[in-house]
Amino acid sequence: MKIEQIYTGCLAEAAYYIESNGEAAIIDPLREVGTYLKKAEKAGAKIKYIFETHFHADFVSGHVDLAEKSGAEIIYGPTAKTAFKSHIARDGEQFKIGKVTITALHTPGHTLESTTYLLTDENGKDHCIFSGDTLFIGDVGRPDLAQKGELTMEDLAGMLYDSLNHKIKPLADDVIVYPAHGAGSACGKSMSKETFDTLGHQKEVNYALKASTKEQFIKEVTDGIMPPPQYFSKNAAINKGGVESIEEVFEKGLNALIPQAFEDTANQTGAILLDTRDPQVFAKGFIPNSINIGLNGQFAPWVGALITDLQQPILLITEEGKAEETITRLTRVGYDNTIGYLDGGFESWIAAGKEIDTIESISATAFETAASEAEVIALDVRKPGEYESEHLEFTLSRPLDYIDDWMSEIDPKSTYYIHCAGGYRSMIAASILKSRGVENVIDVAGGYGAIKGTNLKRTDFACPSKAMKV
Repeated sequence: MKIEQIYTGCLAEAAYYIESNGEAAIIDPLREVGTYLKKAEKAGAKIKYIFETHFHADFVSGHVDLAEKSGAEIIYGPTAKTAFKSHIARDGEQFKIGKVTITALHTPGHTLESTTYLLTDENGKDHCIFSGDTLFIGDVGRPDLAQKGELTMEDLAGMLYDSLNHKIKPLADDVIVYPAHGAGSACGKSMSKETFDTLGHQKEVNYALKASTKEQFIKEVTDGIMPPPQYFSKNAAINKGGVESIEEVFEKGLNALIPQAFEDTANQTGAILLDTRDPQVFAKGFIPNSINIGLNGQFAPWVGALITDLQQPILLITEEGKAEETITRLTRVGYDNTIGYLDGGFESWIAAGKEIDTIESISATAFETAASEAEVIALDVRKPGEYESEHLEFTLSRPLDYIDDWMSEIDPKSTYYIHCAGGYRSMIAASILKSRGVENVIDVAGGYGAIKGTNLKRTDFACPSKAMKV
């Protein structure tokens, strides 16, 4: 028996490869399915099943493409309805993969079809569960994504409590928990950086498993949940209906454009100019009106949070050789309309004598000096919880996630200092403000981590008059 966790840090997502006696199964596959096909081919195994723990909202699954290329059967849990060929498992239904058995345990709560898959080894011992978004390490799945009709978030939280207590907690303490996500995913609120654990340890440390009553559980699980990113519902719909092959997306997107052709295409299509270089490299020079979302951060989730139209044409400015990786990561969250990239990168734009723009980026010490000499407008674009934990006394909470909600407050003639935790999100915000006509934006390099080394006054509680309501 072989179990391999295939973890993708950008999405904080875990897929799984299971193999036994010449047969294999994949759990929660990503869009690019070549990885799974190669693993099975190398092992001389046939992929028999593709198990989906639920209709994912935070990424586009590769289930349909993988089924077509491998001949495997797609399995969903009870109540799921798909527009493609699939097998809807009964609660308790078993599936054989070589000498191991997978049992479908219907565990609604995160979504109505959410299902945990219990793996029993060849000796009949329960070995592990693939818990999807039902149970994370340190957390459980958010219960607000599948509200329908009169069904409320609290109703779903109650279902989740029953699922955990009736289906998962009765399992042996040495059963390994393999979740679909880790820290950084918006599918929960306080996930651990660990990506697996024993069920027994989770019973000891996971707040949601320690709740003594359903009422307490509902209160704790629903408290402090932020609105989901706008792309979640769109990705869930894609996963129910299926999506085009990634090869077709590459054929359209891997279109190298010389600077003049790049500029002409941008003007003709209204494409977003997405620059994926390092934030500090971007600040020193970029194509006017381009947006910086660095490839070395949580690239795909931020694209999903900030670009509202999945069909929006996108033109890329990347580091040399990074166009294909960028397109791959865009497709993971449903952005399939990349129409080209700048051949030769930003250097070719400069060589062609094209116009460029810059964003001033200053050190935390320079920011301290500026704030000490005069009153400044400083925007803290971290999440509300980060701001409430600790912030500068004079900064305004303006979370990047909700930039469209607070953009109307911005005066294009004013000067804005922007910081986040480390400098990644602040450059995204600064580039968006620049693209919308706000000329005087100044990024604080190193973010709050660097600012803490200054003498600027901080507070560890929210200022109601300054914290934006979202």
